[in-house]
Amino acid sequence: MKKPITVLSLFDGISCGRLALDRAGIRVKSYLSSEIDPRAIQVTQTNFPDTVQLGDVKDVSSKDLPKIDLILGGSPCQGFSSIGTGKGLDDPRSKLFYEFVRLLEECRPRHFLLENVRMRKQWLDIITESIGVEPIRINSSLVSAQNRVRIYWTNIPNVTQPEDLGITLGDVIEDPEEFRTPGSWTKYVPKSRPKYVDPYNRCEIVGEKSTSLRTNVNNGNMWVRAQSGKYRNLTTVECERLQTVPVGYTDSVSPAQAKKLLGNGWTVDVISHIVQGLQCSGSA
Repeated sequence: MKKPITVLSLFDGISCGRLALDRAGIRVKSYLSSEIDPRAIQVTQTNFPDTVQLGDVKDVSSKDLPKIDLILGGSPCQGFSSIGTGKGLDDPRSKLFYEFVRLLEECRPRHFLLENVRMRKQWLDIITESIGVEPIRINSSLVSAQNRVRIYWTNIPNVTQPEDLGITLGDVIEDPEEFRTPGSWTKYVPKSRPKYVDPYNRCEIVGEKSTSLRTNVNNGNMWVRAQSGKYRNLTTVECERLQTVPVGYTDSVSPAQAKKLLGNGWTVDVISHIVQGLQCSGSA
């Protein structure tokens, strides 16, 4: 059995990286988390109380850390996302990517993994040059019921596309009996586009893939339509299943906050697939 590893997770969120390592059978000696959202920290500490919280990434220095074997990070995407500010690396949140680069240079871990959204080529090229490896594009739809294309930069060996498991929303729905006939809330249904039923023109169809969970509380307005023509919102449990997070993992926060945190997190089974390569690399 490989020796356990020390992990530094930047922009850690709800520690989906820790879930993925556990799921891949990678033993963790110490998991150091840089996160500032108190609700995300609450979820992490509820599920992994041994996590070492480091606070703001700008205050993290290699001189205060043990030898790091693996650095993980999903730097803020608001500047890159098609629904974000469009400022790219000029957005102060997305500029935090350079903190990942700084700590990568300071800590010199054996392996690293950086995640972000699809973005313009000019920003993609800057990140690729800074990290020094070509990106890999993976859609979470291969391992979940969610269309969620993300870009991954990693030097973990042997990363391939995951097998398509053919999962749809019908596989993650909790209780089909909870669907209801449209009532007064049908004011949200644009008459010209009856397929879509919420203010953001998004409707998830049972039997198909959902669109990507977002990083705001409006995930509570992701409507699901059954074949019967009835509708309802996605539940927290269904959002956990879309991100392949264990059911009940986010129970320590409110449903609205849970959906926000899940939208800001990783699809665990994608990360687990990527870090499997650590098993044969001598790092785990």
